[in-house]
Amino acid sequence: MSDHIRLWCLRHAESQNVITGTAGAVPAAPLTARGRHQALDAARTLAAEPIVRVYSSTALRARQTAEPLATTRGLDIAAMPELVEVGIGTHEGTRAPAIRAQTADVLRAWVIEQDLGQRVADGETGHQVLARVTAAFQRIAVTHPGETVALVGHVASLTVALGRLCSLGSRVWGTPLPHARPFLIEWDGQAWHCPAWPC
Repeated sequence: MSDHIRLWCLRHAESQNVITGTAGAVPAAPLTARGRHQALDAARTLAAEPIVRVYSSTALRARQTAEPLATTRGLDIAAMPELVEVGIGTHEGTRAPAIRAQTADVLRAWVIEQDLGQRVADGETGHQVLARVTAAFQRIAVTHPGETVALVGHVASLTVALGRLCSLGSRVWGTPLPHARPFLIEWDGQAWHCPAWPC
């Protein structure tokens, strides 16, 4: 069997924390009405794909985005804690503009300057985020040789990890992942590749 894996990645659909400007992992934030429509659209976009497994962050908004993809195929959602959004520690759930700006600055340092040691307050470093998301992708690679799967995650954690895993570098900066727009990541048996970063 071929080791080649086709992995359809997508950021969760529009959610309440995004429209309220709430920072952090915010695990209980649900999709908005618009987000629910986006999730359905994503499932329709991938309807012809032979997806055998749907992975998702444990966050509610990611699981709600994954539901149409999974239920139309009679699949369960495989929740992976490693795929959650970047944690910002004691500032979790804040709407303070200064903390949101700091969060953006830290992400920029991770992606542009490759300084993974920075963090917001007592939150995660880039090293920690990269390690856990990489572990999730490695597990998928081992589990699904020759298959097609889907994965729903978050903008910051996916951007940092895929920038490294796919050797995209700073090209991922300035083009945030759009909500619920699938894009292909491929494993060739040795490395991950991203044919086209969504914009």
